[in-house]
Amino acid sequence: MVKRAVCSRCERPLKTCLCDVIVTMSCPYRIVILQDVKEAKHALSSAPILEKSIEGAVRVVGEHFDPDELFGAAWREDTLLVFPSEDALTIEQVICRNFKNIILLDGTWRKVARLIHLNPWLSELPCMAIQPEMASQYKIRKSPREDGLSTIEAAVAVLNGVSPEQDYSAILQAFYKMIDLQIEAMGPATYQKNYPS
Repeated sequence: MVKRAVCSRCERPLKTCLCDVIVTMSCPYRIVILQDVKEAKHALSSAPILEKSIEGAVRVVGEHFDPDELFGAAWREDTLLVFPSEDALTIEQVICRNFKNIILLDGTWRKVARLIHLNPWLSELPCMAIQPEMASQYKIRKSPREDGLSTIEAAVAVLNGVSPEQDYSAILQAFYKMIDLQIEAMGPATYQKNYPS
């Protein structure tokens, strides 16, 4: 079986290369994506695009993660988890706390719940919940939650909130192109059958 040629930069098949729309932006936080092992194998995951779109972003694939290794001894004070919580911090509180690291968990809701179960230290972190201004545009994967967003959409919502001087929406263009290419490859009939509106 012949392997498909892959772009060395965006690591996608040449036929669906995203390099013409990927932009890389600086960010005052270190973005760390903790990605479920099975999610890492999903060809349409948004996390690899996010990793390439934010300078210094890191994607770590696994089940168990060591906070001291990832963030240093002050991880409890320096790190914010993007996840819904009853006592989630407001945008103003996040800005005042001067966090250095922002964690995004990448996977389906079930996979993310499993990551939190396997890594109890995540529950010690202050959280920020997202209140999306618009519904997810992830037309080829459905969330069980109405407010569910892809990882890259969540990152843009968070960064636009806590860094209002910069608009990170431009990094979504590569994500939108990936979706459009997939819908095109599926064909309208197949798409409508699998993802009825």
